Amino acid sequence: MGFGALGLAGLLGQEMFRDARAENVLGSPLEPRNPPLPAKAKRVVHIFAQGAPSQVDTWDPKPALAQYSGKSLPGMGGVAMPSPFKFEKKGRSGIEVSEVFPKIGEHVDDMAIIRSMYTDIPAHEVATVMMNTGSLRLAKPCLGSWTVYGLGTENQNMPGFISLRPGGGLPPGGTQNWQAAFLPGVYQGTSVNTQASTVEEMIQNIKNPYISLKEQRRQLDLIHQLNDLHSQNLQKDAQLEARIQAYEIAFKMQSAASDAFDWHKEPESVKAAYGNTTQGRQMLIARRLLERGVRFVQVWAGGWDHHNNIEERLPEQANQIDQPLGAFMADLKQRGLLDSTLVIWGGEFGRTATRDRNGNDNPGRDHNSKAFSVWMAGGGVKGGTIYGATDEFGARAVENKVHIHDLHATILALLGFDHTKLTYRYNGRDFRLTDVAGNAVKGVIA
Repeated sequence: MGFGALGLAGLLGQEMFRDARAENVLGSPLEPRNPPLPAKAKRVVHIFAQGAPSQVDTWDPKPALAQYSGKSLPGMGGVAMPSPFKFEKKGRSGIEVSEVFPKIGEHVDDMAIIRSMYTDIPAHEVATVMMNTGSLRLAKPCLGSWTVYGLGTENQNMPGFISLRPGGGLPPGGTQNWQAAFLPGVYQGTSVNTQASTVEEMIQNIKNPYISLKEQRRQLDLIHQLNDLHSQNLQKDAQLEARIQAYEIAFKMQSAASDAFDWHKEPESVKAAYGNTTQGRQMLIARRLLERGVRFVQVWAGGWDHHNNIEERLPEQANQIDQPLGAFMADLKQRGLLDSTLVIWGGEFGRTATRDRNGNDNPGRDHNSKAFSVWMAGGGVKGGTIYGATDEFGARAVENKVHIHDLHATILALLGFDHTKLTYRYNGRDFRLTDVAGNAVKGVIA
């Protein structure tokens, strides 16, 4: 009888809360909302260095590796490989930055660099989805969807969450990386291929070539009228409301998105600062989106899977993002947006301190889930800070270790949320981004 009662309560609960959920979707779910806790960060840009950058070649210098060069490192299954790149102290904080990031390194005083990150599984697809959703297996809402669910968005004519990709197909894990999963569909990320040079190519079918805006407005008004009749005579349906909300956003985007994504409107000096490259356009578009009230922008900046020839390939990849991201940081600061914008850079895991056995004469580094670096800057972040540490070889996080759940909890804290209280009830239980774990890292919060 007890189990039967539990099952009945679950069924009745879904019916009892159905109207409340539908009403929430109907009542402008994207309206901007204040967070429950004080926060400086109002918007987020996540530059995702997918492919797993080597921490010991970028943000975590390990001179001890040079002393053991070519010698076997106990328990690491290979010989030590010192970084081929020089590190130089930057800014007032004197934080050491690799020579591969001359432009980004200029902003080190605005950054909190977490050197003690770790994750669960060093496989690209699993770890990429984990970084974005906090989940290894089940389809869960991503960080961007949770952010918009909690805060809404400041521009009702644009999606609250936009994912900018440089073309070349989907990343590992595909659309799971920007999905809303069991959250209402209106919180799902909108993926845009920024490799195209025109707005029409980036966002296909952005404009209806067959009927006027006036006629489209009449069609949407009719859909709303029919939906009202459906709600009155049958029931309100959350999925239906979310679909109609998506139609409304698509209608409004015809003019708003055409303006926001048209980077050609920027002055020549600004375009030159960002660089005439795909990543340059991505970062420039990201700034334009944030400036126009989009709550969460993700920029895919992959290509860091360097199993061989890391001495040539890593600088090439770093060069693609160095100028655009350096210009982006300077631009935000000049426009007074950095203090209220949370900037995040990092990959899904790190690399080994030893040579990858596939590297032969042109070695690289293998996958490593036990240590990697992520940095944050801007809204509410304690700039010029190093948090945590790895061992003397950079192979394993050993001091103030930070798991993915901890990173997510910290991001939500910077946005004004207690990560344990930002929840959504689904399938009989309350879900959250951090599952049943995670602690905000207070050492990086100003």
